[in-house]
Formats: sequence, structure tokens, C-alpha cells
Amino acid sequence: MFSNQPQLRPINTFAGWKYGMLAVILILGILYALPNLYGENFAVQVSGDKGSPVSEEVFQEITQALTDKKMPILKSSNEEGKSLFRFEDSDVQLKAKDVIEKFLESKDEEYGVALNLVPATPEWLKSVGGSALKLGLDLRGGVHFLMEVDMKSAIAKKETQYISDFKTTFREKKLRYSSVVKIKDVGIVARFRTDELREKAEIEIRQNYSDLATRNRESGDFFEVVITIPDAKLKEIKDYAVKQNIATLRNRINELGVAEPLIQQQGAERILVQLPGVQDSAKAKRILGATAIIEFRLVNQSAGFNPQNAPAGSELIEQKGSGNLAIRKSVIVDGTHLTDANVGFDENGRSQINVNLDSEGGSKMLAVTSKNINKPMAIIMIESKGIYEKVDGEIKLVDTKEIKSVVSAPNIGGALGNKFRITGQFTPTEAHELALVLRSGSLIAPAYFVEERTVGPSLGKQNIERGKTSILVGFIAVLIFMAIYYRVFGLVANVALMSNLVFIIAIMSLVPGATLTLPGIAGIVLTVGMAVDANVLIFERIREELKEGTNPAQAIHNGYDKAFSTIADANVTTLIAALVLFAVGTGPVAGFAVTLFIGILTSMFTAIIGSRALINLIYGGKALKKISI
Repeated sequence: MFSNQPQLRPINTFAGWKYGMLAVILILGILYALPNLYGENFAVQVSGDKGSPVSEEVFQEITQALTDKKMPILKSSNEEGKSLFRFEDSDVQLKAKDVIEKFLESKDEEYGVALNLVPATPEWLKSVGGSALKLGLDLRGGVHFLMEVDMKSAIAKKETQYISDFKTTFREKKLRYSSVVKIKDVGIVARFRTDELREKAEIEIRQNYSDLATRNRESGDFFEVVITIPDAKLKEIKDYAVKQNIATLRNRINELGVAEPLIQQQGAERILVQLPGVQDSAKAKRILGATAIIEFRLVNQSAGFNPQNAPAGSELIEQKGSGNLAIRKSVIVDGTHLTDANVGFDENGRSQINVNLDSEGGSKMLAVTSKNINKPMAIIMIESKGIYEKVDGEIKLVDTKEIKSVVSAPNIGGALGNKFRITGQFTPTEAHELALVLRSGSLIAPAYFVEERTVGPSLGKQNIERGKTSILVGFIAVLIFMAIYYRVFGLVANVALMSNLVFIIAIMSLVPGATLTLPGIAGIVLTVGMAVDANVLIFERIREELKEGTNPAQAIHNGYDKAFSTIADANVTTLIAALVLFAVGTGPVAGFAVTLFIGILTSMFTAIIGSRALINLIYGGKALKKISI
């Protein structure tokens, strides 16, 4: 007899493609968790001062110096401008660092030598994208800085920009003004000789700067417009200053090759910087302190060479090796308009720096340089140092000191737009360093160190051992309990649990920016417990079905189906809590939230799908009289 009715699949069975998919996922999980079994090598990293590259010649000379001192090198490389030498243990690493530093003292150029820990992942695993877990400061050791942004400077800089923009607007609209100045406790004051001019100027300001507040007043023979920045705009300026500085610091640290830094806002005016694996705090401080403000300004040639006094509208700034230059105070563009800078060579083979500006910066540069061809334009670097005092038990910024220097002052060869080149008496190393400063961006306001702390690698190692022990003890206890209490089903749950741990480690290793911290280990332990909870719910539901007289095959089916909604509800609410913790938390709290979120997803997958696939393989499609649960 023939029938068109579809053939029903036996209960508790999966299609072959599902088993294949699960096998592929498990293999991938094992593959990308595997790099963590290889551990780390003790290494010494050599880099040029401020990130300049280490030449192949110097790399070979260092290798020879280590060989002469009978230092066994596991592996060495000179890639991306940095030399890396790997060693067997920390004792050899420390001795090698001393040898390298003594050797480099004879060199004219400066080099940075730092201890490091680098993953020992095999090349074949790296070729498929495998990498070890990134460890946080509390596990790996490193340096911790807390920096405070000088908000007074950020607001003053914005006010200076407004004054320059107002003057330009008034000139373009042919509104003759007497002065536009900042008056303390009043605001920016624009003065005019007639009430008509003042009225037109106020209209222009309101049309072009709607986020500013204006009022008018009279002072002696002048008609004045007083422009103030409302609280909402002040908050926006402060927020932008912190965010811009964070972006700049991140660019600089990434350029210099510090692995997995943590750079984030803390409070309204402070930035937290953590550099895992970095033990040379002095060098790290130099990296962050090097982020100076960059400005392009015209040189006042009327003052002559190496003047003693600055003409009106100018200031004296020293250029190394050339004495003082009279630099006009008006800024053409600053580092906030820079989008890229790289080193090249001119037609005579001399080093030059190729600069790209954004559209606004390009327009400003074109307007000024087209009128000043063959005149010198200076690149000014402004570094700020904070002066701190302890006030009411808290360290507070009480004053600042600016250090200005002329990096270069080449002549303007033609009208410049958003792309131009800087030429001068640069050595290749100097050109590289300047390009690095320009490329990494400008601090919109100075930032000062208010806290500095170093976490030693031994403490990090101790934390890792304790974390491993906590996971191992908890894991073994759960495995034993499940195997004894739920028998075959318990063994299946144990396989799912082990798979869950593999998946967490694999995903944490793959996700860019994911860092394992000590609270993160606590998150992993918690998700192991939650994965067990899901299995317990399913198995207890199956037992209830069996007690009610349901046949074993149907009991398995009902147990998984009916427990699903309970498991989903419990885990989704925890997922939401993890997301909230990640969104509002910082540092350890965020680290805990990441592992909790990933762990919940993997535990649901292994408990609901993974364990069911194994149960189906054992009991599926059979006429069962009893099951081991």
C-alpha cells in the first residue's frame, strides 16, 4: 500500500546535519581555545624612542651581543619596527635586558627596552586567527594611571577659537569693531562705536552661533555685545575634551605597540589608563606625556632673527638649535584638524612629512597660506605640566605650566589645502617621531597624572593561580555530584559543562578588546553554576514525568520541551543584568559582565542543545523501558 503521508521522524532524534553542525562548532571551539594551553614566553622588547623603528642592523647586533654572552634565545623577530627576544625563564629575561641596555648605551639613537610576556602560540594556530586570552592588569601585572583633564584650559581654548571666529565673521560682513576680548567673570565682549553696528553683529552671532547666549550693554563710548557660553554648551565642551583626549591617548599607545590597553573615562574630568604587561612605568609615562598640543602658526619676520622682545600680537618661542622665533599668536589650525601624517622623501631624498587635514582645517590653511607664500610657518608643540597639592585629603590641580617649542619652521612653498608636506632639516628618526605625534592626534586640553600604580607580574601570576584553582575545584565538585546523582544523564551534563568552558575561553580569545580579569574569573565560575542549574531543571522535569507514568522516551522529550521556557526566562533576565553592568560599569565590573554575558549564552547552548544531542545519540529512536537518571 502506498501513501502520500509524510514519514514522521522517531522521537528524540536529530537530523544528521544538526549533528554535523554541532561537531563543527565543537571543533572550532577547541581550536580557538587551544592557544591558551601553550602559555607565554618571557620576552624583552626593544623599540625606538617614541616608536621609531629598530633597524635590521641594530637587531642583528643585539642578537650577536646576546649570543656572545651565552644567552639562549628561544625565538627572535624584528617586525613592525620592534625587536622581540624570547627566553626560557624570567632569570634569563632579566639578564638579557641588562645585556641589551648596556649594548644600546653605545648607540647615538635612544631606544626603549622593556620586559614583556608574549603568547607562545604556534604559527599554524596564528595563521587561522588563533590567539590567547588577553589578561587584565590584575592578572598580568602592568601600570595604572589616573589622568585629569584641565577643563579650564579646554574652555579657554574654545573661547579663544570663538574670538577668532567672531573677528573673521565681522570682517567678512564689514562690521567694524573696536575689540573682541575675553573679560573674566563677564564673558566674551565685542565692542563697537555705534548701536547700529552692535545690533547687526548680535544678529550675526545669533544666526551663526545659536548655542551661545548674547546680551547687549553700554560702557562709556562703546556699544557692547556680551557673549556667554550656557551651562549645556559648557558640559558639551567638557565631554568633548575628555572623549578627544581618550581617542588621542589610545592612538598614541596603539602606535607604540602596547597590547590591549584599557583607556576609559572615570567621572566627569578624569581618564583611567591601564597598560597590562608593561612594567616600565617611566617609559609608559613618557608615552602618555608625549601627547602634546600641536599648532600651526605664522612666524613674525619683522622681529628679525633671534629677537629679544616679541612684537605686538606675537610671542617668543624657542626653536632647538636656532634660538628664539617671534611667533604670531593667531592659530591657523591645530592638531584636532589632522587626519593623517606619514613620512616620505622629497625629490632630493631628504625626509619630509606628508600631512592630511579635514575639510575645515584645509579651508583655514588655504585661506592663510595663499596670502603668505614664501613666508615661514611654524609647527608649535605645547606640553603642559600640572602642579598639584593635597587639599582636604585629596590631590587637586592648583596650577599649570606650559612649555612651548618650535618643532620646525619651513617656508610656505605655495597655497596649501587639506594635503601638504612639511620639509626641514629632519633626520629619518626625527621625521618619524614628528609624524607619530601628528598622526596620533592632539590633546584638546592638557591632562595631568594624579595617580600612578604598578602591579607586579608576580602578583598577577598569583591571581591567575588562585583563579585557576577556584575554577578547577568548583568544576570538579560539580562533575562528581552530577555523575553520582544523575548517572548517565549526569555524565552527559558533565560533557556539556566542559564544552561550555571551552566555548567561553574560545569566544573570549576571539572577541577584539575582550580582557579576562579577576572578577571575570568569578563570572566564569558563576556561569558554570548556572549551566548546572539548567541541566538540573531538565533532569528533574524528566524524573517528574517518569513518576507520572510517562514512558521514558516521551519523558525525555517532555523534560527538554517543558523546561525550556523556565531556563530561557531565568537566563534572559540575567543577560539583561549583564548588559546593564557592562553599560554602566567600568574596570572590574565590566570584566565580570563580559564573561557573565558570554557564559550565559554558551551555557544555554550546551545545556539545551548540546546535552540533548548526546542524549538523543544514546537513547533516541529506541523502545525504552528504563533510563539511567
